[in-house]
Amino acid sequence: MTKKDFYEILGLRENATSEEIKKAYRQMALKYHPDRNPGDKAAEDKFKEAAEAYSVLIDPEKRSTYDRFGHDGLRAGGFSGFSGFNSSIFEDFEDILGNFFSFSFGDFFGTQHRARAHYPQRGRDLALELEVSLEEVAFGAEKEIKLDRVELCSVCHGSKLQPGTQKSVCRHCQGRGQVRYQQGFFAISRTCSHCGGSGEIITTPCKECGGSGKMRKKKELKVRIPPGIKDGMRLRLEREGEAGDKEAPRGDLYVAVRVKKHEIFEREENNLFCQITISFIQAALGVTVEIPTLEENEVLKIPAGTQPGEVFRLKGKGIRYLGGHRKGDLFVKANVKIPEKLTKEQKALLQKFAESKGEDLKTVNRSIINKTKNIIH
Repeated sequence: MTKKDFYEILGLRENATSEEIKKAYRQMALKYHPDRNPGDKAAEDKFKEAAEAYSVLIDPEKRSTYDRFGHDGLRAGGFSGFSGFNSSIFEDFEDILGNFFSFSFGDFFGTQHRARAHYPQRGRDLALELEVSLEEVAFGAEKEIKLDRVELCSVCHGSKLQPGTQKSVCRHCQGRGQVRYQQGFFAISRTCSHCGGSGEIITTPCKECGGSGKMRKKKELKVRIPPGIKDGMRLRLEREGEAGDKEAPRGDLYVAVRVKKHEIFEREENNLFCQITISFIQAALGVTVEIPTLEENEVLKIPAGTQPGEVFRLKGKGIRYLGGHRKGDLFVKANVKIPEKLTKEQKALLQKFAESKGEDLKTVNRSIINKTKNIIH
């Protein structure tokens, strides 16, 4: 019987790409899969044809041989049918079909297909929040944290076995890790529910951990807070999460930094802001004031004639840039306090001062009103 052309079976052109071949095969495999067409011999044949065509066309060497010499070339080269194929091709079949169907291609095509290994599981990651002060952010700090995390059992060290005992071969899967049964012409393979795919059973579990291999324990760790860190940033402590299975790595610990509100300073990026209050006389005549910083107090000269809300800059008195040495600045806003109550003597002095300036305290200057209008409109 003359075999069909592999390109024709998959509905492809001879210059089809690997992605086009995979797509065409997947569509046919899903359409003619025996699970969707129970008892349909024609669908079964089409499914086998599609699988055989795919296995040749997806392999560059086999495809080149087929393109030059056809089916005879495959037979001459030892590529006839599925008997000459590397078993890895079956994993490729399963990757293309995904988890839609569960069966063994190896058993179906007469090739042994090794079950996928059961790998130890990595430990879970942990996350927590740590509150720090603005001073600790400015200069860096070492903080101590307490955890309640999963550790390997101190008695069995994660083996889950009572010391001095061994595992037994699972009698349900005979150590294969998979249980197989026949469904039509397929040998269906599924992970053994008794051993979880390991092929072994613990008959004498560790008494300390009950056979889990793990226990919860309290742990104290030190966390280094780098200078310049911002609120909400996360620090990653590798391998400080929960323990995984035996011989598997631990998870990581993520520490979210929360910066407490400061009673004096507000932070914007790496700059600090604060406010001071001076009297209107100090603003008029000038004054020298002592300004607090995160390091030590600084002397700031307020010049005569300072206006309410005027801002002064103290260079390099802010927060250090993360990972660097440069610092932001400290900005000081001057608030001018106007007295609410004056004595008769104080009023008289101010009246005298106004007269010396030629100011009329009873009539508002029209130019001021015009400027106000311009601001509003």
